[in-house]
Amino acid sequence: MQLVVISGKGGTGKTTVAASLAYLSEKSIKVDCDVDASNLHILLQGKDIEEENFFGAKVANIDSNKCIKCGACEKVCRYDAIKNYQVDPLKCEGCAACTVVCEQNAILLKDEVTGKTIITQTNKGLLSRADMVIGAEGSGKLVTKVRKNAMAHRKNNEWIILDGTPGIGCAVMASVTGCDAALIVVEPTQSGLEDFLRVLSLINFFGVKPFVCINKYDINEDMTIEIEKYCKEEGIDVLGKIPFDPCVKEAVNALKPIVSYKESKASKEIIKIWNKLKEIYKEDV
Repeated sequence: MQLVVISGKGGTGKTTVAASLAYLSEKSIKVDCDVDASNLHILLQGKDIEEENFFGAKVANIDSNKCIKCGACEKVCRYDAIKNYQVDPLKCEGCAACTVVCEQNAILLKDEVTGKTIITQTNKGLLSRADMVIGAEGSGKLVTKVRKNAMAHRKNNEWIILDGTPGIGCAVMASVTGCDAALIVVEPTQSGLEDFLRVLSLINFFGVKPFVCINKYDINEDMTIEIEKYCKEEGIDVLGKIPFDPCVKEAVNALKPIVSYKESKASKEIIKIWNKLKEIYKEDV
């Protein structure tokens, strides 16, 4: 069973929910797919036990000993990455056009480190995550690698719980593809509804079973009713409605999952959501 927690945009409470489910499921393997802003390890804490560089892009490199300074590479480059027979690595897209036009074979594409993958041992099980270089490309590839690392450590068919990337971009596709179910965290606003519809279309395209939880449902109960009505019409289970709870801010400041606060209203609802998921899939996690 692979369960991914996603949202149509950032700031909906996705990681709050994902960290809580990860905390509650000690037997599962956790995956932080939000490689651009990895933070699940901050809440779960633990010790890094594995680390490996990730090569997610290629950059052109000109051999000055072979270069005859004909200028063909600079003319063909559409990214203005080559000036004075030197490559600006920040502009180079690794398209390889320059290597094609160079008759002297003076240009090669070299792998570039765009981040590192990490396995962290937490008190609640293994966490597969990554640190991406700021501004680097290939986040989708890095998400795929992070998921592969999790699968390599999987034993006895444990659940895999993924904190997905917000939105509908490449990294989100890499987060949801191959998953069995997706818990979509929705906020009760007009823009939240539109974001939900976009990410739902992505989930449906990949054939992943959607579930919904509405976060801070009581700040706009009219919109909450509208979201519930849509889900009912589409046959989508709303597993829970999390109330606004000032305790969430306290938990974030303390670097703890909200479910560690037993008297929290939000905590109690998230635990109910988790129990419903376990009941649906009839598994002990």
